[in-house]
Amino acid sequence: MDVNRNNTFSHILLKNVLDKYNYLEEQDKAFIKRVFEGTLEREITIDHVINTYSKVPAEKMKPLIRSLIRMSVYQILYMDRVPDSAAINEAVKLAKKRKFSSLSGFVNGVLRTVSREKENCLKSDELSVRYSANELLVESLREDYGDEKAADILEHSLKERHLTVRIREELYKSDIDEILDEWEKEGIEFRCLLEPSYAYELKNTGDLERLDCFKRGLYTVMDASSMLVCENAHIKEGDIVLDVCAAPGGKCLHAVSKGAQVEARDVSEYKVSLIEENIKRLNAKNITVKVWDATDPDESIKDYADVVIADVPCSGFGVISKKPDIKNNISKDGLDSIVELQRKIIDNVCHYVKPGGVLMYSTCTLRKAENEDQVAYIVKNHHFEQEFVKTVFPDEDHDGFFIARLKRIG
Repeated sequence: MDVNRNNTFSHILLKNVLDKYNYLEEQDKAFIKRVFEGTLEREITIDHVINTYSKVPAEKMKPLIRSLIRMSVYQILYMDRVPDSAAINEAVKLAKKRKFSSLSGFVNGVLRTVSREKENCLKSDELSVRYSANELLVESLREDYGDEKAADILEHSLKERHLTVRIREELYKSDIDEILDEWEKEGIEFRCLLEPSYAYELKNTGDLERLDCFKRGLYTVMDASSMLVCENAHIKEGDIVLDVCAAPGGKCLHAVSKGAQVEARDVSEYKVSLIEENIKRLNAKNITVKVWDATDPDESIKDYADVVIADVPCSGFGVISKKPDIKNNISKDGLDSIVELQRKIIDNVCHYVKPGGVLMYSTCTLRKAENEDQVAYIVKNHHFEQEFVKTVFPDEDHDGFFIARLKRIG
């Protein structure tokens, strides 16, 4: 209800709730996480099902009743271990507990109908319904990549993703062995990814913050796609690196691991505090942090950095598997405004790169208007040449991501 009413970011809200109820058994926390994320991820499909079998459409229902029915439909259609009868009975009990006894019969009737018809519920040729995606998202992907690739991207967005971490590159082999031994003792399944080689996928982690090697900062949570930014920046020992949209700190701390002198910036005290938390845990040296809005020009750092990292705000089409509320809330105005915001940042940060230095432009979206078109804008308007461009499509190892390495001419 908080996500729907206040547009709260689902991943932040979920973390806060799980922290609040940290005393619960791991199985109970896993159930909360699965129902919350799953209901958001499948919201468009679920509403299609509700509207097929309910006399009152989802958008006309009282918010609490709508949320109850959505969560219960998710359990009926997508959670085999939850008996339909249990999902229905819990919804009815919750309706009564929340002072909606008069609507408990309605809740019961809709859910029993969905349960009876569940073999037919999910048969649809519409990509929007099949993959539970905003029609604007579907059309944008179709326009950029065609029907087949769009369907492939949307299908990957619904596949289960596991946690990825970056083991610090400067560690000794004995430190790495200690990390792997601890994971093994804790029953954590782990797999080394091929690209990059210091990235590991983890399953069944529980709360990482309880683990000694995590507390000591020997590794940090980071998607493998994000690691490719510094991996392709060709950072040398002693390089000055400026990260202009740095929170929560993954890329700027990766640059520190490569021997750079780093300045990290972001727009608010809160975002900067996230970077500072990670700096403290990793005991990172050679890094300073500053509150700064990247849309405001800063003449004091003109021609300053060997490498500027601009991982700019974006529409997030590449990370909808982790942030499912993105695909439920896309609007044309929002997509247009994000391009304008990126241009403001681009027009500033290009001046911070030394002549002969490098701009690393990246996003976690797959939308060409925010990626290839922006690179073309940089080349045309800011005296840069394109050296490297890579679109990472979602797969079992990576989020969707875009990376461009551009060299300043002069």
